[in-house]
Amino acid sequence: MHEMALAEEVLQIVQDTARREGLRRVHALWLEIGQLSSVEPEALRFCFDAVARDSIAAGARLEIVAAPGKAWCEACAEHVALAALGEACPRCGGYRLRVTGGTQMRVRELEAE
Repeated sequence: MHEMALAEEVLQIVQDTARREGLRRVHALWLEIGQLSSVEPEALRFCFDAVARDSIAAGARLEIVAAPGKAWCEACAEHVALAALGEACPRCGGYRLRVTGGTQMRVRELEAE
């Protein structure tokens, strides 16, 4: 389950930010997760709760913000929405797609004191 490693990395980012900004407690954090990132949001939520125990983010609310998948279709010469990797272009049915968005995962915001 790679979500556990991702949760540990997210916690490290939160702790580094808290240290740098002089924060004492993190109450909530918003994660942007791309639709094409191969990250299972509920598994990540479970793993984050586990790794955040006994940390500055213990009990913090984890909000997931979905980022849509996007691709450039070489056949259509247009940007298209893409729900999953390996799917055909929703306009022409072709597979000559170059993914341009929706693969990212990033900490977007923290609510802390």
